[in-house]
Amino acid sequence: MSDIEKVKKLRVATGAGFKDCNLAIKESNGDLDKAVEILRVKGISKASKKMSRDAKEGVVAVSGDEKKTSIIEVNCETDFVAKNDDFISFVKELSDLNNKTNSNINDLNETKMKNGKLVKDNLVALIAKIGEKITIGQTKTITNSTSKNYKYLHTVVKDNLAKLAVVVSLETKDNSETVETFGKQLSMHIAASNPLALESSLIDKSVIDKEQQLVNEELKNSGKPEEIAKKISLGKMNKFKEENALLTQAWVMEPKKRVKDVLKELAISDLKIKEFSRIKIGE
Repeated sequence: MSDIEKVKKLRVATGAGFKDCNLAIKESNGDLDKAVEILRVKGISKASKKMSRDAKEGVVAVSGDEKKTSIIEVNCETDFVAKNDDFISFVKELSDLNNKTNSNINDLNETKMKNGKLVKDNLVALIAKIGEKITIGQTKTITNSTSKNYKYLHTVVKDNLAKLAVVVSLETKDNSETVETFGKQLSMHIAASNPLALESSLIDKSVIDKEQQLVNEELKNSGKPEEIAKKISLGKMNKFKEENALLTQAWVMEPKKRVKDVLKELAISDLKIKEFSRIKIGE
């Protein structure tokens, strides 16, 4: 096999540029396997330089079924790369593996992909090939044996890839169309309203503390008497909790009602919202 044929074969195998492949063939004295390793080392070097840049574009992928559903966020630097075939193929396979590893990042990185290489090595190779920083962001797997998961994808890029994805788990023995409709509408509501938790008591304390600090700063120079300022502060915090807890949010389909009111109106005694996850690219 001539050197030029080896260069072509190396380009197909690695996706690297002609110049890099040509240099690698010369450096390896025509040994293709060694040339692949040389490019991989160079790829790692290139990738490490790119990791200091911002990656706020990308896609969110959803995999699994109604009993076990996973979401994974994969970031890149530009929307152009988010639509790249190599990037999309990588994310689609990664999404399925994420479901199998229950969104455990360490296990995911050490999992072999179809080409026999580990996820972490394929990620480095993709960074070197595409030329952008690519990172795995948020991940979540929702699995409940007694419930059913509903999903919603907003701004779909391709198939199970989108810019925003929601999974919500409903528990009930009722299999009616009413529950199906509610599950779909609830996932759309979560996409639009971005609740922080199911109930106000479950909102992360650090989020509450930060909001309280902002309210205190706002009222500090208002000139209002201390007692009135305290009442205003309490009112603002109660409103914040109400607007950010799913059950007390205004229902997007009919804003005069709250989610808990809609849940009650369905009159399905064992219907419960178990949990949910909402991931938007770059948030």
